[in-house]
Amino acid sequence: MNNKELLRKIPKIDGILEHPDWPELVVEYPEGPAKDALRAVIENVRFAIKAGQVTSIPSISEIVQAARKMLGEWTNPRLRRVINGTGVIIHTNLGRSLLADEAIGAIVNAASHYTNLEYDLEKGARGSRYDHCTAVLKRLTGAESSLVVNNNAGAVFLVLNTLAEGKEVIISRGELVEIGGSFRIPDVMKKSGAVLREVGTTNRTHKEDYENAINQETGLLMKAHTSNYRIKGFTHDVAVEELVSLGGQYGVPTYFDAGSGLLFPFQVMTGNDEPLVSAELAKGLDVISFSGDKLLGAPQAGIILGRKSLIDMMKKNPLTRALRPDKFTIAGLESTLLLYLDRERAKKAIPTLRMIHEDVNVLRRRAQWIVKQVRTRCPSLSADVTRLDSEVGGGSLPDVVVPSFGVGLKPRGMTVQNFETRLRGLEVPIVGRIEKDVFLLDMRTIRKDELDLLVQGIESALGDGE
Repeated sequence: MNNKELLRKIPKIDGILEHPDWPELVVEYPEGPAKDALRAVIENVRFAIKAGQVTSIPSISEIVQAARKMLGEWTNPRLRRVINGTGVIIHTNLGRSLLADEAIGAIVNAASHYTNLEYDLEKGARGSRYDHCTAVLKRLTGAESSLVVNNNAGAVFLVLNTLAEGKEVIISRGELVEIGGSFRIPDVMKKSGAVLREVGTTNRTHKEDYENAINQETGLLMKAHTSNYRIKGFTHDVAVEELVSLGGQYGVPTYFDAGSGLLFPFQVMTGNDEPLVSAELAKGLDVISFSGDKLLGAPQAGIILGRKSLIDMMKKNPLTRALRPDKFTIAGLESTLLLYLDRERAKKAIPTLRMIHEDVNVLRRRAQWIVKQVRTRCPSLSADVTRLDSEVGGGSLPDVVVPSFGVGLKPRGMTVQNFETRLRGLEVPIVGRIEKDVFLLDMRTIRKDELDLLVQGIESALGDGE
């Protein structure tokens, strides 16, 4: 049968709508999208015939089934839950920090009810959404005032535009960082209207470099924490204290983009130079900013702290409205910050902190349980407990590795690459990594309540093998 004959035999839409399978489909899905899917399937069949890819016409039942599959793909949410077995705690590609139950509850409350987002309950008048987190941030960091925007990139942009539009911003060449998504400080500075004045060299910058660059066009002295890389060896950078001293001497405000947002030191950070927000502010900085969804373990946000007069200037900047956080961010952030009032409680309640501090012996027992289950239920799979090193991730603590335990899996009936692909294709995808032809799952980023689902997913991904 030639292509023309095949094209003539394609079922007509009206005929398909009369077929007994069609009513079942429109019970599952709205009729409009169902008809769109049906037309798309017919068009695919027509294209395949013209391309010489098929030699027979699918039955009406097969066409309806193809439309059902297409509708499932159209209507299923693209943003899905995954199990993170990578060992990267703040995994940017997987959504960064998980939220504490208290933060989730606050977000649900804000979604389910009206709130006093911009209403002053004491005065019975309009209020400000920026006031909700101010009190707890001041208590935790010693800052005079605060401003929360939608992320730290927005915070950097707002600080530069407010304090240095049309003026020079002096920063060390070694701190002109780029983070994920091609976010580069020089590019942001240009868009903000500020003028970049880089000083020093990649590995060495001195106080004199800053001082020699200060002139009547200087609007800001800036320092950026190199949170996602380190320069080692023959190096020198300008300390915050030196920058503050220069700023006071010449009447120029000082700003530190701290990046990750550390509110108290972690045990795993011994010897690391991750800046502590309260300690940096205590050195006299005028403004500091950092992310909410990294080490802080809160929703995505950019948190700006510093002198009240400068924060007030930023609040009046028209750009602030474009960068403002929604009620869900504010609710989740405030609830997370309140947990920090008790450090020990914060370590247990905030998932990011809990995973960083999780005892390695607990992880080993978790891995042993997984191995026992897999060996019993999946005879075609080799499973062993494996020592691993976890990462904090999210551009935070690049020098720190956290000892961990995981599970090494190697299927006997298929390649490890095929096994990994199948795991990513599950209803709840499982994401891990392959090393030396073994699929690894790090227990540090797998929650206790996910273990049964993990084993079920492994069993499902094996199928009949290949």
